[in-house]
Amino acid sequence: MTDAPWTLAGVRLESRLLLGTARYPSPQVLADAVAASGTQVLTVGLRRLQPAEGGGNAFWQRIQALGCHVLPNTAGCHSVQEAVTLAEMAREIFGTAWIKLEVIGDDYTLQPDPFGTVEAAQRLVRSGFQVFAYTTDDLVVARRLHDAGVAAIMPWAAPIGTGRGPLNPYALQTLRERLPDAVLVVDAGLGRPSHAAAVMELGFDAVLLNTAVAEAGDPVRMARAFAEATRAGRLGFEATPMAMRQTAQASTPTVGQPFWHAN
Repeated sequence: MTDAPWTLAGVRLESRLLLGTARYPSPQVLADAVAASGTQVLTVGLRRLQPAEGGGNAFWQRIQALGCHVLPNTAGCHSVQEAVTLAEMAREIFGTAWIKLEVIGDDYTLQPDPFGTVEAAQRLVRSGFQVFAYTTDDLVVARRLHDAGVAAIMPWAAPIGTGRGPLNPYALQTLRERLPDAVLVVDAGLGRPSHAAAVMELGFDAVLLNTAVAEAGDPVRMARAFAEATRAGRLGFEATPMAMRQTAQASTPTVGQPFWHAN
């Protein structure tokens, strides 16, 4: 079974799983994991990769050979100007207007700077970028980003690399309910396939992850597991889950049964 097509920044996709490219044991494991996941979008950190230089160029060629859409990111940036400058470099080097915007406000939690992120997003959108904005699960910040015209809002489930899963499902659900027309992609903090299924059941459009696959004991099998969990969560959302109840309700009817015990 394949995923139903959807559109991300004007590009028609089938997979709703986006993958990062860092921390894999080897380039071959990365390639095998990408194939197993069925992903069509890979994110690449420009600070970690300089295509015009030696080893970076070889890695870039391997990424190109995987045949996926490349989403450069501004990971490691701590100011608006730094992020904007890196985005402009990425557009020139990678030949794409896509950019995953990250403006970090705290080195310990890697929590994004909400003020810097909104300002940088506004500047980049005006410059013709398709901005994928990494943020927290704060509704007001997400609305500001939506108003700025970003292509996707990418709230975290938990701090980057923690693998703790959705710490505040209520906040994520609120984002989906209050921003019904926005493209929402959970980015960061997912550690297990069940985490991906849980956020997809809330109605998110996709998930992006890296460490959970790259640092798994078997990255290839984990990539496949996340792909299946992402698909299952989306199908569950589209199927409209049953309403939760406060009391038990028998699934088998009692009418017509030959015996009935009051106790």
